[in-house]
Amino acid sequence: MQSKLTDIELIEQTLAGNQSAYADLVRRHQRFIFTLALRFTKSREDAEEVAQDCFVKAYRSLSGYQAQSKFSTWLYSIVYTTAMTHLRKKRLDTDSIDDEATFIQIENKPSGYDADNVENKSRSYYLNKAIEQLLPDDATIITLFYKGEQSLDEIAQALGIEANTVKVKLFRARQRLKEKLERSLKHEAKELI
Repeated sequence: MQSKLTDIELIEQTLAGNQSAYADLVRRHQRFIFTLALRFTKSREDAEEVAQDCFVKAYRSLSGYQAQSKFSTWLYSIVYTTAMTHLRKKRLDTDSIDDEATFIQIENKPSGYDADNVENKSRSYYLNKAIEQLLPDDATIITLFYKGEQSLDEIAQALGIEANTVKVKLFRARQRLKEKLERSLKHEAKELI
């Protein structure tokens, strides 16, 4: 059950010793944290590990959260640094971390036979497939802006860069995403004909 308390109220309760308040915070943010981690790692198992590490780090650092930004922005910055550290370690351990089917499986859950639903799934499939082909920085900015509904300032704070830099990177990421979608859809159209 999702709590109707704000993130700040849940943080205050957690710091006062209420463990279930932190569990509410985790439930509130876990899906997006996992999605963002998956964008970086491209592996469900690695994304789960990164997400879990993020929530542990956030819990340990919760007393240092100063509410100058939204809790989600603070949490996303932890995801970013944790994922980058994980990828650096992983690069030493393995040759490939590419698992293209993972994200598609998560985003395209089976549902009813509604035609609109099928069309939305198809759009989501091609969009997610195109996002997967982007560099991790581009995919992160696209994900934070559109799925996370973060402002340019919030993204800048989460990634530790200037808001103007985020604006430029977002513009370029959109262009690259558009190119990927056009190529993907052109290929799919050829297969149908």
